Amino acid sequence: MKRSFNGTIVAALAFAIPGFADKDAPFKANPAASYPNKQTVEKVTLAAVAYDAETLTRTAFGKVNPNRYGILPILLVMHNGTGKTLDLTGLRLEYVTPRGGRVAATPAAEVPYAQGPGRPKYDAGGPIPGGGPRISRKKNPLADGSIEVRAFAARLLPDGQEASGFFYFEAGFQPGAQLYVTGMREAGSGKELFYAEIPLSQ
Repeated sequence: MKRSFNGTIVAALAFAIPGFADKDAPFKANPAASYPNKQTVEKVTLAAVAYDAETLTRTAFGKVNPNRYGILPILLVMHNGTGKTLDLTGLRLEYVTPRGGRVAATPAAEVPYAQGPGRPKYDAGGPIPGGGPRISRKKNPLADGSIEVRAFAARLLPDGQEASGFFYFEAGFQPGAQLYVTGMREAGSGKELFYAEIPLSQ
C-alpha cells in the first residue's frame, strides 16, 4: 500500500508542478474556446499557441527547448461542433510569416534530424544520383521521444469532441505570424471545410 501511495503522489506532482514534464505522461490542453488566439470555421473552433518561450516548452517537453534547435512547436486544439465526424487524415498546416513567407509543418518523425532555419538542410555529401539531395541523419537532442509523443495524431474527430497536439516548424517565432489550416473534411461526404487562419499573437 505504501508503494502505491507514493506512486500516486509522484504522478500527481508531475501535473501539479509547473515545468515538470514527462514525455510518457499525456499532455493536457485546455478547451479550444478558452484560448485567445482562435477561429471558428463552419462550427469547428481551432485554437493555436506558439510555444516560443522556455516557460511554455518546459510544460510539454521538459528540459529540452525545441526553439534552441530551430524548431517552433505550435499547439493546435480543435473542437468539432459540426454535428458530423471530421476526417483529419488530410490536415495540412503552414506557418505564415508577417511578410507572407510560408513554412510547411515538419513531420514529427523528422524533427530529431532537422537542422533549423538558416542552416543547410542536407549533408555535405550532395545529391543522391538519380534522386533528391540526402537529408542529414545526425540526430539532435530532440530525439528523446517527446516530440512524437506530443504530436497531433487525431485521424477522425467525432461531433462534440476535441483533439489537440503539436505541429513543428523549422522557423523562428515572429510577432504577427499566423497558422494556416486546410484539409479538414466531413468523413461521410468528403466535403472539405473552409480554411482557417489563426493569429499566433495579439
